[in-house]
Amino acid sequence: MKRRPISPLPSPLRNPLSVPPVLAGVRWTSALLLAALGAGTVRTARRLRDVPVLSAAPRADAGVPRAAGWRLLTAGGVEPDAATFLAACAHADREGLRVLDLLPGDLPTERVLGLLRLVDPAGYRQDRLGEGRGAGFAVLVAEEVLARAGVDPAGPDATPAELMAVTRRVKEYAADATGLAIAPGLSCGPPAGRGGPARAAELRAQGLPPGALAAAQLAGLALLAGVAVRQGRWGAAAAGLYWIQPYLALGRPGAPLRPGDLARATAARPVRSLGAALRTAAATPRTPRTGAAPRGSARTEAVRTEAVQAYRADLAAGTDRFLEPRRPDCPWCGSRRLSVRVRVPDLLQGKPGRFTLEDCGACGHVFQNPRLSPEGLEFYYRDFYDGRGGEGAATVFGRLGAAYRGRAEMLRPHTDPVSWLDVGTGHGHFCNAARAVWPDTRFDGLDMGDGVREAERRGWVETGYQGQFPEFAVKLAGQYEVVSMYHYLEHTRDPLAELDTAAAVLAPGGYLTIELPDPESRMARLLGPAWLPWFQPQHQHLIPAPNLREALADRGFTVLAEEHGPAHQGNDFFGAVALTATRLAPDPDRPWAPPAGPARRALTAAVRLASLPCFAAAAVLDALRTAAAHRTDGGNAYRILARKDPR
Repeated sequence: MKRRPISPLPSPLRNPLSVPPVLAGVRWTSALLLAALGAGTVRTARRLRDVPVLSAAPRADAGVPRAAGWRLLTAGGVEPDAATFLAACAHADREGLRVLDLLPGDLPTERVLGLLRLVDPAGYRQDRLGEGRGAGFAVLVAEEVLARAGVDPAGPDATPAELMAVTRRVKEYAADATGLAIAPGLSCGPPAGRGGPARAAELRAQGLPPGALAAAQLAGLALLAGVAVRQGRWGAAAAGLYWIQPYLALGRPGAPLRPGDLARATAARPVRSLGAALRTAAATPRTPRTGAAPRGSARTEAVRTEAVQAYRADLAAGTDRFLEPRRPDCPWCGSRRLSVRVRVPDLLQGKPGRFTLEDCGACGHVFQNPRLSPEGLEFYYRDFYDGRGGEGAATVFGRLGAAYRGRAEMLRPHTDPVSWLDVGTGHGHFCNAARAVWPDTRFDGLDMGDGVREAERRGWVETGYQGQFPEFAVKLAGQYEVVSMYHYLEHTRDPLAELDTAAAVLAPGGYLTIELPDPESRMARLLGPAWLPWFQPQHQHLIPAPNLREALADRGFTVLAEEHGPAHQGNDFFGAVALTATRLAPDPDRPWAPPAGPARRALTAAVRLASLPCFAAAAVLDALRTAAAHRTDGGNAYRILARKDPR
């Protein structure tokens, strides 16, 4: 019997994993770029529509009136008319604003795009921790805000960078009362050059790193050029969308903000972007951290010389005095079963010294041994949270809004707090953010540094106490319903004494909430010395959760809740890259080290450039790690909420 031949199966059944014909020609890099550019275009257009527009106001007969309590600060060449000033004052009063940045109707294209990348107008005012952003041409500020912020009004020749710095500062003193508005009748004035130094200064004034941004922009342009050449019509479409993006986002007919250079900026966008990135990269080493004056100015050099001399005197006296004698037993349980957990140099700032963390074999407590002396604490903390490192620290703390809200909301099922003392408050970032969760709570702060006074001036805390917490045990006894210690105990010399003080300061039935790095985290073993929460030489004690629970019980507390996953800080891999890069190429301008020559500066620049893709990969890994931590309730930190038992 003759068999009938079997017909071949259709292609999809022969290979279930084969790519459908309609997708066979897709170049995925180009497709992803198209998606990202398309989403960015839509986002920019939406954000532009969300910026309010000043309404018309009657003109005054002569001059610009000075409305009571308001100052309009402008950049050189910007001349607002009376109608614009009155309309801005009326808008601010109506909306309850204390700071209002005005966007001129002819704001140049790239300035509009840059501003709308940084600011979502729909949520700008509600973001209490968001940094102040503006166009840099005109800003209306309440005089009382200027006075609290200690800002001298900019002169008639102020640069956009100087006004951007003013907007960024006064936003801190009007955390939920700062806004943006388009002023159709306001002009940017005569076109001014925006060369590399000016652009770098503007980026620094907004707290952004010009060198890294220039490198990222150059890398993006190179990627677009590569896909345009190698990936056919898909690559050409991606490059083309980038080219015409300004017109698609800003070219809406009848829009109150329509840049006069929109056509030119769109036509020449690739060339302009390349030139701007190259000029910024070349100018970055010549601009200071503040963006206010070029390197070599009298003020900048005087400050640096003073710092160099102070550090030179400290180091001439030797570094042995910065460490106390090594102790043979555990400060938590007294056991002598100690072993070295990790030895590291100062990876945070690159100051001289080497530090040891030891692990107690009996209770698991990890502590710095030998620990820093009071002189050592002053030396290694200097220029980290204030001084030359203050701006960077404030930027980091300002981006922890989600963590702050999680900490504040942990109290929701248990109490509606009336009074709250945040110990180790720094500049009061947590208290500022927590007001959005507990608007009727009185927040006070305590810290060793001057930042607590600044927090008081900003209105982020009602009262700021400066000093060591145990010093206030009697003065503040029984006054607070809630005491918080967020990433504070690990910095202290005697955490058990700090817990005793918290018990004294709380009223009976009050709540103590604590957040700490978790030395039992798996990432501590995986990353070794590069695990960021070791944070040497600042962290002196890393306390396992069981130890803290036991210490709280001994002091009359009942633990109500414990969180691990929600307390996780997504910085394990990013921090490891940052610490490694700092170890390989420390800041060449640090005043505690000899002056860096051209070779050292070139090495630093090369390491920073090479680390950019590592940072990108680390950010992805941290996102995955954070998702896993939330699912498994196991992260690199933990929170505990405990109630002081009524007596």
